[in-house]
Parts: sequence; structure tokens; C-alpha cells
Amino acid sequence: MPPIRVTVWGENRHERREPHVRAIYPDGMHETIAAGLREHLDGEIRTATLDEPEHGLTEDVLAATDVLTWWGHAAHDEVSDEVAERVRRHVLAGMGLVALHSAHWSKVFTGLMGTTCTLRWRNEHDRELIWTVDPTHPIAQGVPQPLVIDEDEMYGEFFDVPPPDELVFISSFSGGEVFRSGCTWRRGHGRIFYFRPGDQDYPTYHHPDVRRVIANGVRWARSDRPGRDLPALRRHATGDFT
Repeated sequence: MPPIRVTVWGENRHERREPHVRAIYPDGMHETIAAGLREHLDGEIRTATLDEPEHGLTEDVLAATDVLTWWGHAAHDEVSDEVAERVRRHVLAGMGLVALHSAHWSKVFTGLMGTTCTLRWRNEHDRELIWTVDPTHPIAQGVPQPLVIDEDEMYGEFFDVPPPDELVFISSFSGGEVFRSGCTWRRGHGRIFYFRPGDQDYPTYHHPDVRRVIANGVRWARSDRPGRDLPALRRHATGDFT
């Protein structure tokens, strides 16, 4: 296969407005995520942000993207319905999507899931242990058991998403909560991986094992279909198997 083409999308609001976040991610969270992907992947890794024209996600950009990663939090409502629908359409046609942390509440993710995607949360510097429950899955390759994050925001069940096609990771937190933190779905011709860690207040995307998981997820989400097209309603005559 040709080198992978990844677009790393980030809201890029906290880093510009909050000094403590800017100190952790001086070039923006999207650039830190992209740097982690460049450590593990050979290909074209580009970035796009909310305040660019069309949020940096034009038809041409998406057509040239094998896998899109998405991080948003404070400005989900500022993503235009037109762009969110454009992304959703590309996923259904075969583009991969890796949804990170609070992307669970993005227009793109909720539109693909068809549920509220709500959950319980607490931002009090919880330790997170990420347990691999499917060690044979490609996304779990090279990931320690457990993956330890010293401090991050807590997400807890109930997570209102459709049952995952595959459950790769479950997280436990110092407060006793658990969460389905690594889930995959297939929608149309597209593959979706949701990975929980990554609140802006913590240096989570500098963590080498978090970077490994995201890169594994991008590899897995890439389609091996030639070209990109939406599933279509087709009438077949009796005996027509072409």
C-alpha cells in the first residue's frame, strides 16, 4: 500500500486561551498528536484546526485523507453542520476516523453513533490504568498491560454508545470507576476507533504508550478498499451476480 495520509484535527482553543494548557502544548495539542504519529508512521501527517476556512476540512483535504483523528472539547457547536456532514459522509465512504477523548461529544462522532454519547466524568487528577482486553487486536500491539497514566480526567460508565464491534481497552480509575476506553465500530465502508485519554489539562499526548495506541489505531482504521464510495442501494435481477 502507498504511504498513509493522516489529517490530525484539533480545536486549538484551550492552547491559545489558557496559559497552563499552552505550557503543556506550546505548539497545540494537534501538533503534539501529529508528532507522535510521525514517530510511528511513514506517510503524510498534516494538521487542521477549527478556525481555518471550512475548519481545514475541505472536500479536497478529506479526499486526500486515509484516516482523520479528531480532538474537540469546548467548541463542538462551532463546527458547522455542513463540515460535520462532509466528514461523516467520507467515513461512510471509507475514510478512517480516530476519535480522541472528548471527541465523543463531537457532531461527527454522535452523528455516526446515533446516540447521545454521554458519560460520567470528574476532573480531579485521577490515575488511570488502561487494561487490554483483546491482546490479539492490532491496536493493542506493543501496548503494556496495564498502560499507566498518572493523572488525567476520569470518564466513567454509563457511556451511551452502541455496543462496540470490538472492545480493545477498559480503563479503571483511582475513584473506582471503569470505562470502555478503546472501542471500534464499522460504519458503512469506514472504520472508527475511539480512545479515551487526553484531557487538555494533562500532558497525556506526550506519553509514549498513548502515542503508540493512537498510531496503532490509525493503521487499523485505514481502509484497504480501492477508491472511496458510499454504500448504495442496488437492484439485482434474478441470476445477476456481477
